[in-house]
This record gives sequence, C-alpha cells and structure tokens, in this order.
Amino acid sequence: MKRFFERHPFVSRWVDRPHRGGKVLLGRYEIIEELGMGSYGIAYKGRDHLTGRLVVIKQARRTKGEDGRRLLQREADVLAHLRHPQIPRLYDRFVERGQPHLVMEYIDGETVEDQIFKLEAKYTEQEAFRLLKKVLEVVRHVHAFGIVHRDLRIPNIIWRDGTAAIIDFGLACRIGEPVDFRDDDPLEKRLRREPHPRSDFYALGHFTLFLLYSAYEPTSDEEKSWEEELDLSPNARRILRKMLQLDAPYDHVDELIDDVDQLLAEPIRNQAGAL
Repeated sequence: MKRFFERHPFVSRWVDRPHRGGKVLLGRYEIIEELGMGSYGIAYKGRDHLTGRLVVIKQARRTKGEDGRRLLQREADVLAHLRHPQIPRLYDRFVERGQPHLVMEYIDGETVEDQIFKLEAKYTEQEAFRLLKKVLEVVRHVHAFGIVHRDLRIPNIIWRDGTAAIIDFGLACRIGEPVDFRDDDPLEKRLRREPHPRSDFYALGHFTLFLLYSAYEPTSDEEKSWEEELDLSPNARRILRKMLQLDAPYDHVDELIDDVDQLLAEPIRNQAGAL
C-alpha cells in the first residue's frame, strides 16, 4: 500500500487531506498556510489564539499509517529533550481526526537557499566554513544526547540574527538505532540516513559545497568534479573529503570542529563575500 501511494502522489495527497488555511484545531490553533509535505508529516504555519504567537503545526500523514504516527511521536520526544535556543521548542501535542499533531516554535528567518538565490549572497571559503562551524555547534548539542538529525538539508537550516537554527527533526533517531533500508536504496540515501554522526557530517558536506558553489563561475561547459571546479585550500579539501566519506570519515563532531577551527585560523584567501 505504501508503494502505491508513493507512485501516485495525487492520490496520496487526497487521502492525507491536508488542513486548509483558516481552519482552527483544538479550538486554539489556526492554520495560516501549508509549509510543506515531508516523507511522514505535513507542516503548517499557524497561530496560537491563546498566546498570539506564530507556531508550526505538524500532523502525521494518513498514508504512512503507523509509521507516520510513530515518527511524529519520536520527533516530539526528541524535541522535548533537545532544549536549545537554535532548535524549535515543543509546545503541545494533540490528536485531531485520529491523527497526532505537534505544535512547535516557529523560527523565523531565511534559509541559506533564500540567501543565495534571492539575495544573491556569495560565500568565500572562510565564510562557508564559518557558517558550517555555527551549524556544528548546534549539531554537537544534538549528538551529546545520542541523537542524529539525518536530514540536514539546505531547507532545514535557518539563518536568523547571526545564528544558525536547525529545524525538522522528523527523521531524527538514536545513534545506533536499527534502521531499515531497501535493497534498491541508493548509496547516497544510505549515507544520509545511517544512524551514526557520520550521516550528519555527510549531509553537511553537501551543505558546505552548496555554499562554496555560490561564488563559483564556470569557465566551460565541461562537467567536472567539485575538486576540479572549486579553488579550495588543502585543509578545506581534506575536511570535505572526510565529511563526504571519500576518505576515512569523522566519527565525532569535536574532531570535525577542531579541523574547521584550524582552517578558520588560516590567513583569509578572499575578502569578498556574504558575511
């Protein structure tokens, strides 16, 4: 049944029946707009009529059955433990139309994707790794609780008031927790979903490449690897190769932060940039 819904997204959306704008849940939480439909949940921007504050409301998708309800419950448990100013706070949980819902802090800000494509920000090597360091400081807090995020993509990292916030813990799990992979799952998915800190470093390796490519100007149409296209210092190249598991990977966030600190202590190679 799950495979059927995956192959027919329009049918899936009809069955999931997302809430419409203006609907009030529990007599308190008003839906303003849908933020997006993920693998197991649907997120909305909403308003808490009792407090007046903006919130994120997330519901489990009906088409995901018990898996969706279980993952939403796990996300709630994770957020309840991870009290950090750069991670959304869990405010409430309830059941509506038989589906569990979470209410979380709404973190206003810009994704790095918005900065690059809307504001045309360009990140030099130092600036890219400085932002990576800010993200890693939050990741260190997450890993200290024995949890890996497993979905550190560009949309899930928010830039706000000079700090980096991490959102959407829907795929977070305990380090070492058994995880089911399909036989046909690509290697990249396995690397991103591994229940080990390496999976977060792998995702952040791609995040850092995204930043670095913001300042890249191609000189030909020939397709090349990032190592050929980007003008990187030896330390930057070494760090990225370890994050992307092309070389022996990092096993602990402190090892990665130490290497990033060494890179940031180097003379600045390019003064132009976004930060």
